[in-house]
Amino acid sequence: MELGSAVHYAGNVLEMAERVRTWEGIGLDVVWVAEAYGYDAPTMMGYLAARTERVQIGSAILPLYSRTPALLAQTAAGLDHISGGRAILGLGASGPQVIEGWHAVPYDRPLARTREIIDICRRVWRREPLVNDGVYQIPLPAGQGTGLGKPLKLINHPDRTDIPIFVAALGEKNVALTAEVADGWIPTMFIPEQAADIWGGALATGAKARGADRGPLRVVAGGALAIGEDVTALRERARPNLALYIGGMGARERNFYFNLACRYGFEAEANRIQDLYLEGRKEEAAALVPAALLERTSLIGPAGHVKERVAAYREAGVTILNVNPIGADPVADLEQLRGWL
Repeated sequence: MELGSAVHYAGNVLEMAERVRTWEGIGLDVVWVAEAYGYDAPTMMGYLAARTERVQIGSAILPLYSRTPALLAQTAAGLDHISGGRAILGLGASGPQVIEGWHAVPYDRPLARTREIIDICRRVWRREPLVNDGVYQIPLPAGQGTGLGKPLKLINHPDRTDIPIFVAALGEKNVALTAEVADGWIPTMFIPEQAADIWGGALATGAKARGADRGPLRVVAGGALAIGEDVTALRERARPNLALYIGGMGARERNFYFNLACRYGFEAEANRIQDLYLEGRKEEAAALVPAALLERTSLIGPAGHVKERVAAYREAGVTILNVNPIGADPVADLEQLRGWL
């Protein structure tokens, strides 16, 4: 497995960039840059490209709706060029709250958009004149503009014409599509012991339709990391974030993370967490996050326990173990973890 970590959208990006430089020196393979409604991810990704030498730099994720397909392709090609071929384009649908509440774009047809954007990006990188007839009408048809648009191709010659594309997906149809057309899959709240039961069918469906030229699907998953005899209390730090995702990341009737918690067998707890969270009782909601969920979605505990967790992720097909070091000595923890991959 490769070793990955993420730059969160709510932190101090300059401090985190320096942290990535240090971690690169001890074997970090991939850094992921998130984007929500804070600073944009590509700016940070470009800065990381200038400050690092070896680590792959991925977006996790750029929302499908906030940029045109051509701009997504341009951004990835530009980053790939300045980084010397280290870019990964991570895409995802995000959710209605952000897409409609922040970007003022209707949250519609996520599956069709995902498929078309991936195809368009690859055609842009091959420098084909861009024409598309689907969700995205390219060039814009007469009657929807001046009528002067014409097919264009990328001016630059990309360093790579097949930049890796990863997709964040949780729903069955979206996971199947990801397994069919993407290079990698980014699930959230991933429990390796239950992955086959939750996503095995969708992954198999997508794999059957996958082109032989795409190679195996890479899988990015992991959790908080802390290694030691007296670190299990650190799992508690994940309570507020899990409560946010299960209870408040989306509307009551449309929350992908709530649905996943239910599929894991925590339906009663998820319903109560959601009720409390939407009532503004966030601390009470966090207190109800199941201890089993905290343990199974993290790599926190004595060395033997964490080593077993690594084996579980490997057995579940994870190829990039993505961790968030939260222990007292993150460098030491990463170095020890690196030796088990």
